[in-house]
Amino acid sequence: MKIAILKETRDREQRVAVSPQVAATWVKQGLEVSVESGAGAGSWFSDQQYTDAGAKSGSQKDVLNGASIVMKINPPTVEEIAALPEGCLLCSLLYHRSNAETIAALNAKKISAISLDAIPRISRAQAMDVLSSQSNLAGYMAVIKGAGHLDKIFPLLMTAAGTITPARVLIFGVGVAGLQAIATAKRLGAIVEATDVRPETKEQVESLGGKFIEVKGAEVGSEGGYAKEATEEYRAKQREAVNKSLAQADLVITTALVPGRKAPILVDEEQVGMMKPGSVLIDMAAEQGGNCVYTKPYEVVNKNGVRIVGAANMASELPINASELFAKNLVELMKLIAPKSELVLDVNDEIVTGCLICLGGEIRHSG
Repeated sequence: MKIAILKETRDREQRVAVSPQVAATWVKQGLEVSVESGAGAGSWFSDQQYTDAGAKSGSQKDVLNGASIVMKINPPTVEEIAALPEGCLLCSLLYHRSNAETIAALNAKKISAISLDAIPRISRAQAMDVLSSQSNLAGYMAVIKGAGHLDKIFPLLMTAAGTITPARVLIFGVGVAGLQAIATAKRLGAIVEATDVRPETKEQVESLGGKFIEVKGAEVGSEGGYAKEATEEYRAKQREAVNKSLAQADLVITTALVPGRKAPILVDEEQVGMMKPGSVLIDMAAEQGGNCVYTKPYEVVNKNGVRIVGAANMASELPINASELFAKNLVELMKLIAPKSELVLDVNDEIVTGCLICLGGEIRHSG
């Protein structure tokens, strides 16, 4: 069975779906692994490293020829779909709820497709959850990026000239990215506060040394491992609860996303006006419309001295670690769908049925 690894064509993307180490593991298992030339360059993996691992390196056409499974990170372009072998299995992020045309194009070629972002958030699937592994790195990077934009340090510092008080950090959303952001900011010595629609995250925040801002009387909760979309009542109460902290914060990080929907606005014009000059807002939902009304992806917007950073695809800014973790997630997925180096898509399995979007000409999940 042949596995093809494609080079990412998305702008600013530095990651690759499979590392040389993982390629070597699959080759030892008797699988043929073929990697498009230059696919690992952004992650500092050379073509030579892949060939040393036993994989083949070549053009996209050569790599795809005879492939049973095709792996990449981002959703395929129209050109990439046209080049895919009919009847193969594609494993990538597809975001099928908002990419109906891509799904239809894949299905028209009878390409089976696993959407890695749709892997159910259950304990048995944790090791193959690419969203969590990449969000973990992005949460770390959000704090580092924030520190780079701030004009002050994070920790308390006692000097002969006087005391420097610690920076204050406010985090909206306590998912994987938010928790890593809390941990990173605390390690750097900041005072950290966080808020989330799920009251059960309070214990997690406090276990990392942060303060949880409670929104009483309008809790939202979670569903399927994700936070539910907040009601207008909750947003009003959250706004009231966090505004004092927002006005004091040096760094604000927003992480709220709703699968298949535009990101909710958590910081509006009036709230930006409350923030102090010199403060920074890192919006991790920039690609989905942003949690701040002024956010623009990949841009820094200055509003009265408040810098709003449209942070997009931050895991790609740590491509070595991001690619290694992504590849390890795929190793665990392969154990499920090809346990004996032969493809077996068990539609009765909870994980498979949750993320298998197309199967041989049938769309199983739509937006």
